[in-house]
Amino acid sequence: MSSLLREEMQRVLFRPAKQRLAEFIEIEEPSQGKHFLCVSVARNKLVQLSIVGCHISQTPLKSGSKKTDTKRSSIQDCYKRTEIWSLQDLTLIDGRDPDVDDPCFLLHFDKVRKVTAVSCSAKYSMVRALVALSDQHCQRSLNLQNFDWAYIKPTSFYSNRGDCVVLSQICFYALNLVCLSMCPVPLDA
Repeated sequence: MSSLLREEMQRVLFRPAKQRLAEFIEIEEPSQGKHFLCVSVARNKLVQLSIVGCHISQTPLKSGSKKTDTKRSSIQDCYKRTEIWSLQDLTLIDGRDPDVDDPCFLLHFDKVRKVTAVSCSAKYSMVRALVALSDQHCQRSLNLQNFDWAYIKPTSFYSNRGDCVVLSQICFYALNLVCLSMCPVPLDA
């Protein structure tokens, strides 16, 4: 599903603008329809972040029969960029609280833009992509605040495999907790 969505957004929005969709996540917005935070790279290596709205419209079509005026609906996805920023203008990404499973984060441009991802995993996936693109295309490190660095920049023990690293670390910690809970505790100390 996400690869089809990626291809559709690439075809409709980014290819005509001579850009490549590098990463996207679904976000929650107050207006109706689906919304995405997208990161695209232009041919001149300019990296842009944009909020894309996907509003499904139903277009009435007449059936082929002359006896009935039955109308059927053709569902057509309509993608539109509602906000666009340059990655170069991003001064800070604030994860708000690294110790809480919170999918919300703050993007600091001239103004602060609150973004709520559909999951904490999506939030970290987007931040990892932004860090890599900033290092690659802007030749500068992004200023990050209130993130768990183990999930942003994996240590040398872990390779940069994204969400698989997060899952393996969680499993490793859970296994350690199970082993520790099974250890006998001396009562007289």
